[in-house]
Amino acid sequence: MSNQKLFNVAVVGATGAVGEQILKLLEKRDFPINQLKLLSSARSAGTKLTFKGQEVMVEEATPDSFIGVEIALFSAGGDVSKALAPIAAEQGVICIDNTNAFRMDPDTPLVVPEVNIDAINEHKGIIANPNCSTIQMVAALKPLQDRYGISRVIVSTYQAVSGAGARAIDEMLRQSKEVLAGNEVEPQILPVGSLPVKHQIAFNAIPQIDKFQDNGYTLEEMKMVRETKKIMGDESIEVTATCVRIPVVYGHSESVYVELKNDYELEDVKRLLQDAPGITLVDDPANQQYPLATEAAGKPDVFVGRLRRDLGHSRGLNMWIVSDNLMKGAAWNAVQIAEFIAIEK
Repeated sequence: MSNQKLFNVAVVGATGAVGEQILKLLEKRDFPINQLKLLSSARSAGTKLTFKGQEVMVEEATPDSFIGVEIALFSAGGDVSKALAPIAAEQGVICIDNTNAFRMDPDTPLVVPEVNIDAINEHKGIIANPNCSTIQMVAALKPLQDRYGISRVIVSTYQAVSGAGARAIDEMLRQSKEVLAGNEVEPQILPVGSLPVKHQIAFNAIPQIDKFQDNGYTLEEMKMVRETKKIMGDESIEVTATCVRIPVVYGHSESVYVELKNDYELEDVKRLLQDAPGITLVDDPANQQYPLATEAAGKPDVFVGRLRRDLGHSRGLNMWIVSDNLMKGAAWNAVQIAEFIAIEK
């Protein structure tokens, strides 16, 4: 992208896990940056981070932080995005928001570049990055939708603790040591929510991510339902989700059942996914080759395998989808959007 116009770029939440990944990707991809501004909460302000061999001071994010900025990538939490992204957008900044703040706003495009890249052009200053578990699923569903049509999706997720932040990772590692040492475990972090009840994550599976809603589903599950329909541009797709936290550091895994509208041949589906952008097919059960969170960690692709025809429905398809939740599920998707904007400019 060396021949591109240079941009003044801000990263909001630069000291967080996703912010760190965004900075690494901007550097690795040689994004056309003129000036880089790193923003965070007052608590982290004053920290120095290295970008392309230069130390950059982290500043506190305020409404005045965006003067002169052209592209801002937000990953500092929904409240920060709600407070600052509209102000930045009013100043002419294109905001790429990695939180839940604007995803279902009808005026805000919700974008996965492999699925609905053209939606970026509809933005009014803010572009939303979808939920991590939704991103990897729709990336794999899009080729199927285009070829066969989709009527129904049932997904069960097995989500890494990094999705709940650095404190959740620390808790899992600490609890694991305590359990192995035969000590009592005192959960403090998971599940994240307003209730004081917490559960052990080490050697366990917690069938709750985010708060329960009135319909019995969690907010994470409802994000997958609503976001899938919006990104795929089809409100008629029936989506049901069960989201589970498991003791893995990086990489969300998903068991996905898809009901297609038209008949399919399994080999055709494999070829379709093999040729799809951003998808790596790992589907060789005879040699025990299938997507693994440990293999996906640190990589930008969505990995798909365990493809098999459903036993109870002739147009049903089962598959296993794995991706690094901090990469494609967050930072890489945001940087892809930024690159598209830079090229279009």
